[in-house]
Amino acid sequence: MANSRENWTSRSGFIIAAVGSAVGLGNIWRFPYVAYENGGGAFLIPYLLALITAGLPLLFLDYAVGHKSSNSPPKAYRALFKGGETLGWWQVCVCIIIGLYYASVLTWAGSYVYFSVGQMWGSDPEGFFFKTYLQTTQSATFDFQFVSHLFWPIVGIWALTLIILYGGVKKGVELSNKIFMPLLFVLFTILVIQSLRLPGAAQGLNAFFTPNWAAMMDYKVWLAAYGHTFFSLSVGFGIMVTYASYLKPKTDLTGSGLIVGFANASTEILAGIGIFAALGFMAHSAGTNVQDVVSGGIGLAFIAFPKIISSLGSGANLFGILFFTSLFVAGISSMVSILEVPIAAMQDKLKWSRKKAVTIVGGGSALVSIILFSSVNAIKLVDIVDHFINNIGIVGGALASIIAIAWFKRDALIALRDHVNRISTIQLGKGWAFTLTVITAMILLVTLSMTVYNLIMKGYDTYDFSMQFIFGWGSVIFCGVIAVLLSKMKDREEK
Repeated sequence: MANSRENWTSRSGFIIAAVGSAVGLGNIWRFPYVAYENGGGAFLIPYLLALITAGLPLLFLDYAVGHKSSNSPPKAYRALFKGGETLGWWQVCVCIIIGLYYASVLTWAGSYVYFSVGQMWGSDPEGFFFKTYLQTTQSATFDFQFVSHLFWPIVGIWALTLIILYGGVKKGVELSNKIFMPLLFVLFTILVIQSLRLPGAAQGLNAFFTPNWAAMMDYKVWLAAYGHTFFSLSVGFGIMVTYASYLKPKTDLTGSGLIVGFANASTEILAGIGIFAALGFMAHSAGTNVQDVVSGGIGLAFIAFPKIISSLGSGANLFGILFFTSLFVAGISSMVSILEVPIAAMQDKLKWSRKKAVTIVGGGSALVSIILFSSVNAIKLVDIVDHFINNIGIVGGALASIIAIAWFKRDALIALRDHVNRISTIQLGKGWAFTLTVITAMILLVTLSMTVYNLIMKGYDTYDFSMQFIFGWGSVIFCGVIAVLLSKMKDREEK
């Protein structure tokens, strides 16, 4: 398989694809809110420190693991330490789970491009989103009621994703990112410029950038900075290992990583400027403060922003289309990267053709996703599964890779460092090993421990225990069981 393994056409193709993976749906609405809640302008300091001391070192580790082996996570980690294949399959399973619900949120973004024309959400965007569009069930347990208008859009999302993946690394993943990333940049630049021209924009920017220095004394702010960095860079769950495995033998890994890391950070800060300028306008129009209109996550994207759009008058249609198209474009590139991980892993393990791997892995994921998220449970499942798989699946996978390599296989860490240094302009030294071994590991360990403790003692939000157990803990258990089973299977020999 090594001889026939696909490659990126160029280093720039890899960088664009890596940025496309890092810049996703969550980055656009998540970072501004996280920054605002954790000190505003002051948050940028721990965020940038987290990027330098943990995000980039872990990104370099992922690059080194994937590039040195030219394999997907299971085989790449197996080559480094005993039990490594199980860890690799854990990361693969995490990607499968994320892909299931990510398609759902992508569907909502695509639907809202259409809803933006004439502001179909009316005077009550919250009621429209939860009751009219999603038809969210009031039942505490799983409700099997089907929602027809959610069905066809999610089918379309999966069809587009699979078509891109059928194209392979060069003609599918790389080509789509070369189209989508410049488009995203243009759309988002126009959106930010439009936001900055709105009355009250300065009020929003003041709220976003005014530093709350006292917040920096709170350990939770630092945990939030590190947590978001891992989330936003697509590290710790196999994507960057897989993408690096497609690189040609002599590629500048650290230089590429720095470009990806700071391009992602710049996009997030730009998103913050655009979104808070718009929120400033909303506060100005309502005669209130920004803190009274700001909201995070789903609420920001599908409730607060429609309110802003509706108040824009003649420019509302354009602004709405720009915002939701940006979300959609950012999401589709990330969706492709998420699914590429299990597809590459099955190709490496069972020597499947790309067509077969995409059909079985992608088609199977699509079927489960369509069934679960074309129902009245959609937003509940997205929230529950996302919380568990991000905070346990991703963080746990990243922590396990660091502990296994940096704590117990120092010779492997040195070999990876030497491999990177032979082909890269910026050299990795003792500082890289120290940050991985101490800083990154400790932050991840504290974060994971607190998350698991709180989930066991308090549960998540107000959701029924059965829903949390089946879809939250169930997702985590699924990853563990499947990872063990697949690691026990023998590799199929190439014919």
